Amino acid sequence: MARGKLIVVSAPSGCGKGTILGRVLADQERFYYSVSATTRNPREGEVNGTHYWFLTREDFEQKIAQGEFLEHAQFCDHYYGTPLGPIEEHLAKGQDVILEIEVQGAMQIRGKRPDANFIFIAPPSLETVRERLIGRGTETMDVIEKRVAQAEKELKLRDQYDYCVVNDDLDTAVADFLSVVRAIELRVGK
Repeated sequence: MARGKLIVVSAPSGCGKGTILGRVLADQERFYYSVSATTRNPREGEVNGTHYWFLTREDFEQKIAQGEFLEHAQFCDHYYGTPLGPIEEHLAKGQDVILEIEVQGAMQIRGKRPDANFIFIAPPSLETVRERLIGRGTETMDVIEKRVAQAEKELKLRDQYDYCVVNDDLDTAVADFLSVVRAIELRVGK
């Protein structure tokens, strides 16, 4: 059995990353979605092991010391990280492993894992990001403008990725994403 492929996916807010991955990950035989760990408390409706692995600060720091994370960072006084064990287990089973991670974490992984493949999901324009964030109706205009400014910064880093999928039309973006995954699977030597 061929080893699975490690696929790192990043996108700014409002690019439809979650929607695209929701469709792609419906094929649970082919793909494993890596669940991150955090020391923050669960939000209403979040399930341990599904949305995050919720750990105490002490447990998280012990796992850092034991080298059990592919990458980790601190944000707003909480740790976030990608557990390495499940990734290796599923790759060995031949499943492609998808990590949904922000740009900074992706760049940490790029330095550690030459076998990783990087896909950036981009919007057709910054105006589209703004419209999508407004359409969610979950944030103030101040927060939306901060997210749009962050998206502009992150878009400048897409050249650090191996592939870029533009999400202008959802069906096309999903098909393009799956085409990239197929190309990764067919590539020789990585």
